[in-house]
Amino acid sequence: MSFPRYRQYRDSGVEWLGEVPEHWEVQRLRFVAELNPPKSEIRNLDKDTMVSFLPMEAIGDDGSVLVEAEKRISEVETGYTYFREGDVAFAKITPCYENGKGAVMRGLLNGIGFGTTELIVARPRPAKATSNYLHYLFTSPDFRSIGESHMYGAGGQKRVPDAFVRNFATAFPPLVEQASIVEFLARETEKIDELVTEQQRLMELLKEKRQAVISHAVTKGLNPRAPMKPSGIEWLGDVPEHWNIVLLKRAFQSVGYGISDALEAEGSVAILRMGNIENGRVVMEDLKFTDEVEPGLLLRRGDLPYNRTNSLDLVGKVGMFVGAPYAVSFASYLVRMRTMVDSVPEFFAYLLNTEGILGLARSSAFVAIGQCNLNPTRYGQIEVAIPPKAEQIAIVAVLDEELAQLDSLAAEAQKAIDLLQERRTALVSAVVTGQIDVRKLAAA
Repeated sequence: MSFPRYRQYRDSGVEWLGEVPEHWEVQRLRFVAELNPPKSEIRNLDKDTMVSFLPMEAIGDDGSVLVEAEKRISEVETGYTYFREGDVAFAKITPCYENGKGAVMRGLLNGIGFGTTELIVARPRPAKATSNYLHYLFTSPDFRSIGESHMYGAGGQKRVPDAFVRNFATAFPPLVEQASIVEFLARETEKIDELVTEQQRLMELLKEKRQAVISHAVTKGLNPRAPMKPSGIEWLGDVPEHWNIVLLKRAFQSVGYGISDALEAEGSVAILRMGNIENGRVVMEDLKFTDEVEPGLLLRRGDLPYNRTNSLDLVGKVGMFVGAPYAVSFASYLVRMRTMVDSVPEFFAYLLNTEGILGLARSSAFVAIGQCNLNPTRYGQIEVAIPPKAEQIAIVAVLDEELAQLDSLAAEAQKAIDLLQERRTALVSAVVTGQIDVRKLAAA
């Protein structure tokens, strides 16, 4: 769909902005909004007055705010960011800033809120701008990309300076036109967001289907008419009659811990860490290195490292190493399992990432201060049903084919989401920079 442009434009005098509608006024933000209003506004309020409290996680990337937490003014007036009903706040720290985390502050208890110090607050001047319009401006790609280039600090502590926001120059339409823009963008972005939600729901269904396909194949086999027997394992139920019920430790010829040496950005041996283990895969990204490792600690194709220590939702994750053109070992918070000669490691990579196995593994882990430890001895006591090697090979072949189809559908859904989000971003950018005239479209 094509959108109309304004009839007359003029040079804005702002390099990144270019031409703007002739009647729009180019101004720096400090003349359009008051930044970081002072807490002295509420100095006469009783210190026991309850107000809303917003940590960073209470502010969404989608403009939402969660105003469930409440605190007394006396608890938050020092060391936190202050804002009032109708103020616009956005994150100034990476990566929250780049992700567009921010919102119009609505529904605040007693009209007052405090939150994380990693927020910049803008209060629109009544004759110059509206809260909703400023929110769209702050989440626009131009504002975010230019602000990113002004960040100071290092790594995950980079921040957008207040001075950048105060001096950011752009063109502002009249208030009545800002209202039309907000109405148009609210309607059109809602349509796009609904389509994104549909694709995300599809991806969740595909994920569930993927897990169900794997679980059925590695616990029930491929032959629906195969004679079955009780496994004696509560979560497993009946299994093919000819499958062997064994302790997991019987399926592996060796189990071992990795190295605890200091790691560097470069070296002759790559070292896998917790982040390199995904569902059934070893991801060779963001690697660290060391110069020398004992030969017995080098990984072979088919080795199965798992996370032995992590948060409860990540401990027990298994990946299969498929090889690399360089030497690879693993860190001490991983455990390497090496299957027997008559076992197929790909089968175990699928089996050990099923919800049944992961649930048992996590229930047997030691938990202390939010950190879990799943040692090989406890892990090895899990009972599993194992088919003959030929059947393992057949199951892996079928799963590889079926999952490739599901993964292809998921990739298409993700591509659709990316395109929709790009469209949404481009639409917001075009509207707040005056490249689209929405005055007649807003009421359509």
